[in-house]
Amino acid sequence: MDSKFLADLEQVVGADGIVRNDAELLTYESDGLAKLRSKPGVAVLPRSVVEVQGVLRLCHATGVPFVARGQGTGLSGGAMPHPDGVLIVMTRMNRILEIDIPNQRITVEPGVMNLDVTNAVSSDGYYYAPDPSSQVICSIGGNFAENSGGAHCLKYGFTVHHVLGVEVVLADGELIHVGGPALDTPGLDLLGVLVGSEGTLAVATKVTLRLLRKPVAVKTLLAAFDSTEAAGEAVSGIIGAGIIPAAVEMMDRTIIKAAEAAVHPNFPDAEAILIVELDGAEAEVTSLFTLVEEVCRQAGAREIQVARTDEQRVRFWKGRKAAFAAMGRVSPSYYVQDGVIPRTKLPEVLARIRALEMESGLKIGNVFHAGDGNLHPLVCYDDRIEGQASLAQRVASEILTFCLDVGGSITGEHGVGADKADQMPKMFTDVDLDTMQLVRC
Repeated sequence: MDSKFLADLEQVVGADGIVRNDAELLTYESDGLAKLRSKPGVAVLPRSVVEVQGVLRLCHATGVPFVARGQGTGLSGGAMPHPDGVLIVMTRMNRILEIDIPNQRITVEPGVMNLDVTNAVSSDGYYYAPDPSSQVICSIGGNFAENSGGAHCLKYGFTVHHVLGVEVVLADGELIHVGGPALDTPGLDLLGVLVGSEGTLAVATKVTLRLLRKPVAVKTLLAAFDSTEAAGEAVSGIIGAGIIPAAVEMMDRTIIKAAEAAVHPNFPDAEAILIVELDGAEAEVTSLFTLVEEVCRQAGAREIQVARTDEQRVRFWKGRKAAFAAMGRVSPSYYVQDGVIPRTKLPEVLARIRALEMESGLKIGNVFHAGDGNLHPLVCYDDRIEGQASLAQRVASEILTFCLDVGGSITGEHGVGADKADQMPKMFTDVDLDTMQLVRC
């Protein structure tokens, strides 16, 4: 990389805001999808919007490519650097700028952790609804870029439903503001275009989020089943009864065993478990919870555990949210996929995934947001065995084909990134893709 360009970058971010050493740059070569790697030409860590603007103006003037990165917890290669470009690491911009409880909003810099938003307002009786499994370590900027969801997205929606306004820097360094403090603003929904654009349209430097009041009542159960099909029938039965739970999560035997070994949540020995959570008014939750238990039993649940204390509820969720990390105890490497199917197609697609597991010889664990049909199959492989990594990638791609075959989507919440860019033509026509490029232009 040109020495003058590097010197100019250092002038913008300071000597302690630039990373050039090859060994140190390896820190940034991948996001959570470690199969895809690319060492950046240089990394910068701006501390202010002025520094972000300065970096982008330099890149724009010299034609040097750039990629913005949050905490690097994404699972689609969305933050994978350009080998001859600048990686803009936003982790130092991590201040909570304003808390406005009367208007139920909070304004933060992009490096603020997801869970820190809730922690900042919890004592006032509020919280931030989107809750990715990585919420302890993922940042709001990354959530904004990927339109992250989480276990409670069935009832409360994704990041896009909770972002009121943003300050962003465009590719030429121009600073613009989109949206605002109100729940809705007139004109084109540019905010909806920016959320989930994976850093291809702008770099977020300030985000205003909507806060929700904590529900009066929360009830959580864990139901164990002898098959994933039976658990899937329970999910369909719950939704079919007109109940919209706060969350419905499913884990198969492989994931259950991994989570048990990692964090010891005392899950039952079963082929599948469901975690169902209801929240809202006390009378409503109590009434509907009885119906959920009944639906689970009718679908064949052989054991139902109801969380009687906050500690027990936390234990259920600890096991679920540890699922991805826990798979390291099952396999030295795994390829996590993210697709969406109609809920009614769950038994069919899971059967196809099991057949693919037998055919490929690779173990596949399944954990998913069952309520909205968002699958997260984890394809296990050993990088030390020649050809297994490529096989795992092909298996993960085939699972997305299964999703499309039944009317689903190639991503629910992890995004497209470098991982699924070549899958886009399977779901969109050339005209669709050209229109997306026109928006970017």
